[in-house]
Amino acid sequence: MTAADASSGEAAADFEPLRLGLMRVAYRMLGSVSDAEDMVQEAFIRWMRADRAEVREPEAFLRRMVTRLCLDQLKSARHTRETYIGPWLPDPVVEDDEVEDVTLPLMLVLERLSPLERAAFLLHDVFRA
Repeated sequence: MTAADASSGEAAADFEPLRLGLMRVAYRMLGSVSDAEDMVQEAFIRWMRADRAEVREPEAFLRRMVTRLCLDQLKSARHTRETYIGPWLPDPVVEDDEVEDVTLPLMLVLERLSPLERAAFLLHDVFRA
C-alpha cells in the first residue's frame, strides 16, 4: 500500500462517522435528499484533496464546507425554483432518531429564509455550532 492509499484511507475513516450529520445539514439547507447527497459527496472529494494536517476540528471544517456548498447550490437553484409552477415541498425524510427529526413545517419555514439566514439558523439553533 502506498502513502497516498494510506492517506485516502485515513481521510475516509475520519469522514465516515460525520457523514450522517453532514447529510442532515445539507438536507435541511436544500430540502432535497438527492441534492444533499451530492453536496456531501462533493465535500468528501474536497476533504480528500485538503491539507488535513492543518485542520484542527474536522467536524467543524466539514460542516462549514457543506454549508458553503449548499449556499452555492441554493443560489444556482433559486432561478430554477422561480420558474417552477406550483408549490415547492421538501423531500420527506423520517429519521430513526426522533430528537434529530425535522418536521415538514420547519422545512417549509426554512424555505422562506434566505440561504444565509437558513445557514445561520441551522448552525446556531439546530446544530448548536
